[in-house]
This record gives sequence, C-alpha cells and structure tokens, in this order.
Amino acid sequence: FGGSSKQEQSLALQSVQTKEGEESPCNLSQFSASLKSYENSQNSSDTNLNRRTRSIYTPLELQFIEMKKKYKDAVLCVECGYKYRFFGQDAEIAAKELNIYCHLDHNFMTASIPSHRLFVHVRRLVAKGHKVGVIKQMETAALKAAGENKSSLFSRKLTALYTKVQDPNLCAIFFERLLHVNPLLKLDDSVDVEEVTADVPDNYLLCICENGDSLKGRKKGDTVTGIVAIQPTTGEVIFDSFRDGASRSELESRVLRLQPVEIILPSRLSDQSEKLIHSITSMRLQDDRIRIERMESLNFEYNHAFQRVTDFYTKEVPGPQNLSVVLSLDKPVICSLAAVIAYLKEFNLEKMLYNPSNFKQLSSETEHMTINGTTMKNLEILQNQTDMKTKGSLLWVLDHTKTSFGRRRLKKWVTQPLLKISEINARLDAVSEILLSESSVFGQIQNLLCKLPDLERGLCSVFHKKCSTQEFFLIVSTLSRLDLEIQALVPVIHSHVRSPLLKNALLEIPDLLSPVKQYLKVLNEEAAKAGDKTQLFKDLTDFPAIRKKKEEIQDVLSKIQLHLPDIRKQIKNPSAEYVTVSGQEFLIEVKNSHKSCVPSDWVMVSSTKAVSRFHSPFVTDSYRVLQQLREQLALHCSAEWLSFLDHFSEHYHPVSKAICHLATVDCLFSLAQVAKQGEYCRPAVRDNREIVIRNGRHPVIDVLLGEQDQYVPNTTSLSGDGERVMIITGPNMGGKSSYIKQVALITVMAQIGSFVPAEEATIGVVDGIFTRMGAADNIYQGRSTFMEELTDTAEIIRKATPRSLVILDELGRGTSTHDGIAIAHATLEHFIRDVSALTLFVTHYPSVCELQRLYPRAVGNYHMAFLLNEDDSSQHAVEENPEFITFLYQITKGVSARSYGLNVAKLADIPEEILKRAAHKSKELERIVNMKRSEQM
Repeated sequence: FGGSSKQEQSLALQSVQTKEGEESPCNLSQFSASLKSYENSQNSSDTNLNRRTRSIYTPLELQFIEMKKKYKDAVLCVECGYKYRFFGQDAEIAAKELNIYCHLDHNFMTASIPSHRLFVHVRRLVAKGHKVGVIKQMETAALKAAGENKSSLFSRKLTALYTKVQDPNLCAIFFERLLHVNPLLKLDDSVDVEEVTADVPDNYLLCICENGDSLKGRKKGDTVTGIVAIQPTTGEVIFDSFRDGASRSELESRVLRLQPVEIILPSRLSDQSEKLIHSITSMRLQDDRIRIERMESLNFEYNHAFQRVTDFYTKEVPGPQNLSVVLSLDKPVICSLAAVIAYLKEFNLEKMLYNPSNFKQLSSETEHMTINGTTMKNLEILQNQTDMKTKGSLLWVLDHTKTSFGRRRLKKWVTQPLLKISEINARLDAVSEILLSESSVFGQIQNLLCKLPDLERGLCSVFHKKCSTQEFFLIVSTLSRLDLEIQALVPVIHSHVRSPLLKNALLEIPDLLSPVKQYLKVLNEEAAKAGDKTQLFKDLTDFPAIRKKKEEIQDVLSKIQLHLPDIRKQIKNPSAEYVTVSGQEFLIEVKNSHKSCVPSDWVMVSSTKAVSRFHSPFVTDSYRVLQQLREQLALHCSAEWLSFLDHFSEHYHPVSKAICHLATVDCLFSLAQVAKQGEYCRPAVRDNREIVIRNGRHPVIDVLLGEQDQYVPNTTSLSGDGERVMIITGPNMGGKSSYIKQVALITVMAQIGSFVPAEEATIGVVDGIFTRMGAADNIYQGRSTFMEELTDTAEIIRKATPRSLVILDELGRGTSTHDGIAIAHATLEHFIRDVSALTLFVTHYPSVCELQRLYPRAVGNYHMAFLLNEDDSSQHAVEENPEFITFLYQITKGVSARSYGLNVAKLADIPEEILKRAAHKSKELERIVNMKRSEQM
C-alpha cells in the first residue's frame, strides 16, 4: 500500500479495545457475516477468541466503520496508498462482481484493486446496479512524513458517489456524472457531431414536497405540491407550486416534462403520490430507471426548511435581495429548496443556488401553451409510445441541431409552445430568412456550430470547479475562436441579416465573450493539454507562492547536481551520472563487481544481477526535501488553479447568455432544415379562435413513410365563431386517430415557430391542448381502463377554456354500451354548450352524431372515407362474410353508420369460420335494432 500502509499497520498496535458491554460503533453485521464470531466472542473468555477475529479494531477499521455509518447503501472503495480496499460485506460484493480475491484480515473480510484500475472496476460495479462510494486520502505520504501528525492516521473523505446512468458503461458521482457523463470532445477531435448529440439527456434532479393540510375546500386526496428541479449540466434551477387532485395528473405532467434521472422524496409521501412515483419509476426508460433518494421528513417541515433557507441566504450567500426572492416562493417550494440545499452541500455544489433571481418557474401559463403529461404521451411529443425512444416523436422530426446545447433548447421549445404572437412570428421570420436568403453568411454561421463541444455543460463544469485543465482549455479556446469568427462576420450580419431575433443574438455574442480571451493568454497550451498544473501559467508574476516554491525546488536540484563531483570521487568513477529507474531519481548505478567501492552509509535502492543502485546520504536527505517541495508545489498549483477558475466564474452569466444565443441560432437553423422538406408552409398565426389547415399531413408519419408511400393529406376548418366541433366516425383503422393527432401536432409546430406540413395553415393561438385517447389501465395506481378514461376527461373538463383545443378519442368505450353512449353524449354536449373549445370528437356511437341537429352551427359530422365490397356486393356475400373495406384515409362530411370491426378481425387473421359466424350474428342484431326503431316510429 505504499508509504501509508506501513504507518497504518503500526498504528494498529495503538488501537483501543472496545469495552465489554458498550455499544459497538456501528452495526457490524451489515458489513460481513464473518463478524458474527466477533459479536459472540464478547460474551466469551479471551481463550475462546478466534485468532483471526480480534476484539480490537485498527484505526483504519474504525475509520471505515464511521464512514460506513454515513453511507450504508454504498459499496465503499477506500484509498490505501497505491490500492483501493473494500471491507466487510463490501469486499464480498466486490469479490463476487469483480472476480477478485477476498480474505479475512483482522476483523473484516477485505479485497483490493490497484489505483490505476479504479474506474474500470467502479464501472463494473455500477453496471451491476450497485451504488459505489470512493474514499480518498486527503494527505500525501511525503508531506505527512514531514508533518507533526506523521504518526496519526491518514485523513480520508468521500470524494465521489457513483450510481447507474443511461449508459451502463459510464458512471460518475450524481452531479459529476451529469457534468461529465458524455465526455466533451477531445482537443483536435474530429468525431462526427451527430454521434455526440445523438443522446443528450437533461439529467434533472427533482425534489418533491407536498402539503395538503391547509387547503380550503379540500377534496379527498387533494394536495399542494412544490418542486425544485436542478440540472447540474447547465446550472439551471426550476421551481413550481401547484394544486393537484387525487389522480396526481399535475405532478405526472411535470415529471414527464422534466424526465429526471433522480428524485428526492421525503421518507413519507401521500399514497396517491407514492403510487404515481412507483408507476413512473417502474417504466423502463432507455433501459434505466429513475433513481429515488429518500431524505428524513424533518428536512421538508416548513419551520426547519425556513430556518435552513434563511441561514443559507444570510450567512453563506449574503444579500437581502436573495433572501427576499426566496421567501416570496410558496411554502412547499421553500421546503423542497431546503432539502436540495442539504443534498447539494454534501457535494459542495450548492453554488448553483447562489443566485435565486435566475430561478425559473416551470408552469408559466401566461407564456407557454399548456401541454400536460397525458397529451405529451398521446401526441408522442418527446418519445414514441412503442419503445419509448426519441425516433418517431415530434422532437425527432424537428431535431436537426448541430450542438448538444441546441438540442436541449429545442426540447424546451417543443414542450413549451409560445402564446405571444410577436414571439412566434419572430421565430417564423428567422426561419423564413434562413430558408429563403441567398446570402452566404447563413452557411458560414451554421458551419460555426458544427463539431462544437458541449459548451453549456463545460461552462457549468468550470463554474463548479469540476473541470480538468484540458477541458477548461478546450472550452475557453472554443469560445475565443467563436468570438473572433463571429466578430469577423459582424459587418455582413449588419448588412445581410434582417430577422431581429437572429441579428440581435449574433451581434451580442462577441461582446458577451470578449472577457474570455485574457484567460487563454495566461495559460501554457502544452501544459493545459497535458494536465500539468505545475507548468500551467505562463507568467508567474501574479502567482508568487508558485514562483517561490519553484525557486526552492531549483535550489535543491542545483545542490544535488553540485554533489555529483563529490560522488564521483567517493566511488572513484569520474564518468558516473545520475540515472532514473522506475520513477526513482538521482540513482548512482554501480556494477556489482565494484560494490566494494561504495561507502557503507549509502542506501541501496534497487539491484539487478549486473548492477546495484544507490543514494548517497546527501541525496537521500535532499531527495526527501525535494519530494516534499514538489508536493507542496502541487498543492499550491491546485489552489491557484481553483482560484483561477473562481475568477473566470465571475463571467459565468454573460458567457452563459452567449451560449444561449448560440443554442437559439442552432434551433432556428434546425427548424429551417425542417421547412426544406416537401410541401411545408409558413403558418399564419392569428389572435382568434380558428384552426384552418389545407391538405395537412401528420409530420411524423410523413417522414417515416418517406417518398415511397405518400401520406394522404386532409383539410381541417375549425372556427370559434362557426363550426368549432367535429364529430368523427368511420371504420376501425380508417385513420381517425392519425387525423386528430395531425391537427394537434400542426398546431404545436405553428406555436413553436416552425413551418408545418400543409399547403396552407392559419392557426389561432390556443392556450392548451388536451387529449383523451387510447385504452390503457394503470395497475400501479389501481385504476381500471375506464377509470383512467374518466380521470383524464375530468381533468380536461376542469382545465379547458374557449381558447383550448380538446381531442377526445372514443370516450365511453370502457363500459357498457348504454353507459358509454350516455357519458360520451353528455360530455360532448358540455364542451359544445359550456366550454366552447375547438373540439375533435372521435366516436363509434352513431347516436352521438345527433348533437349536430341540436347545434347545427357549432357542430359538424365527419367520417373517414372508405369503399365497401368493391369486388362482390351481392346480398348473400354480405350475409355470409364480413365486408371487405378499402380505406381512403380522407376526412369527409357525413356520418358513418357502422365501424366495420369485422374487417379488422379479418386483417388480424381471425379464422374464417369464426368470421362467418360473426358476420351472420352482426346482420341478425342489426335487423333486430332496425325493427325496434321502425316499431317506435
């Protein structure tokens, strides 16, 4: 174990015996079954003690016990010199998972791995689903040997905690892994940028706190929930507070939008919230489940939380403005924030909470369209519903970004369509100009975005002082290059770019990045790329401590060189020179045949069959001093490096703003690329209640089909002052669901600021899109298919306004026919008469279509067109066989009296005999119904 292990082995003799009858420092049985013999021995005589299981602990074992008490759920790797050791049950786990040797040593089972293989083994343990903690020595051997505490135990500290991430081959401390999990492009790297940006997770840490006790008019299960979400990748902090019903639909919407990788929860949560969290975390998303971190409920109690937050923003981040901003937040948000402060402080990452004026509220209903979790799933906004991957989603269609930070920005745009017409048109103007302009400046700007490292994540890594010198140099040199290149384009941008959104973003970047250049001048490029902090700074004028230490080192080196002539005289070899072998410097190599010439007080360091290598007493002493000075230099350089990063972080916000501008430009170029696809048009966005789309297409299906199969376009005309409700009937598999999703997705695209797949489109801004479609139960929350259906519908009834778009697909199908028809009829009439929202209502109940007669101006009946029995229309064939349907996928005026479900049964290869019986029975039932109707008339 190097220098440390010998000291610690000798310290074992000084360890104190645990007194009989006293409580053990920790429940040792959790570490190893082998310790049971120790516990039993406490009640037996010394003569019965197992010789290998002793009743005294070494200082290292005691230190491990204390650390294990804090991190009970982690496998701990403890640095001991040149190895990392596992103890107790951790050693047994490591032996099993890593296939390494495990044996009993003193009181604990132990296993070890070499230091340089640490992360190879950590990856393997994490891939197996373990949480792994790395505990490092906080002192170096040389400095400890020269210090006053040379006979004491090495101080150690947990420096990293590792958990499973999206890619099981990668891992890092939750925060460090979020900063480093997708390594930034290396210097001079030529990796295809598409590979780098293929999967850029948001990696939010989400903290949830609820408080339903003080609610007025509270129904059973209602609660007020506060959330705080942190994205360590970018330093973004989001908060929100909302009232939620027993279904927890509001909480579900936020969790689905943020897609956190870890959630902090109190030890006790309401049953409804527990069921929802369990439901979400049980779904495997990209082969990785959301990790849950439980904290004591005391951390979420308001009085305790208020005190912690107040202390943090008065003592650690002084400034009355900060405190006033925080205390203006709702109580559940303050409780969540207090828990996050406690969690971040464990890793010294509370810095991202220093400026609460930068906190953003998630649910800003005045700025963004409401898209709840159900709608996001139903419309497949972020991921498809088949395998939960991005391909097949709206984001997949729109994403042609070149940078990781651009893709993250686009994801926000997609989940938060705009409400302000001026902002929507600003984006559309920029996209139109990129699309139609013949100026070469746009090509030059887009080229700047290609193969950029993840600047946003890299900047955050610098801000939290987690970056290496290589990473810092890459980030700063890239920003400096961008500054110069955009500065060179400024005259052309002034004369050729007209869009205010594009122009202002591009012109602001050089000013925001101007402070970066000075930091690049200070650094030695070769040392930065090599990670050598001792040679990192070119001019040491501003670093007197480093300069002094280097002078002291040079003085010792000079004395060692001046000692060489004396050595030559002593061994009578005028050509003797110092050699370095296996890292040991200033060795004098002597042939074994001449060993008699070597003074007796010289120390032999190593030998071979031919030669022996020695240090003279002077070199031994000087070399020890030299090593101490070098370690002191390394400490000074590390301290100056952190100070240097602190100084750079003063420019964090302007540089971050510049990167945001780059992300915006990347998104606009991405939307321009989308607009280049065939027959896309610029939507006219209006401040009225209408959706008029001529020959629109489903954006995702259109891309998936490609050129070989043309998607059948359809026209839509909804108006708040005229026909605002479409009742859509038609055969199963006739294209009803695709049509209604198409209308919703085109509306979303228009309010994002994108061109849309249609010949012409006029979109009146909608404040929210609410959907109820699909048949699925929710076993984890104890809800049947019909209960899910009605829960979603109740949510829509509460939230929809006259400016909303409501989509209901086959409401009422989960129960008996009469009840289903009644619910569908009553619900649709409510939306027609009381809500007045633009509504698409798909049904298989023809009687619902009678509402068109009651509300002729507001309601229109439509069906998906088809051709029936083209080949054989004889009455006998219809009686004996199910009808043969040809789908036309065209929306047409009128009602389809039947759903032709037997046609789907035929397509599904139901046996012919069953189909014939079903066709016969269908006709029989139809005759009975028609007879009853004629009798009533």
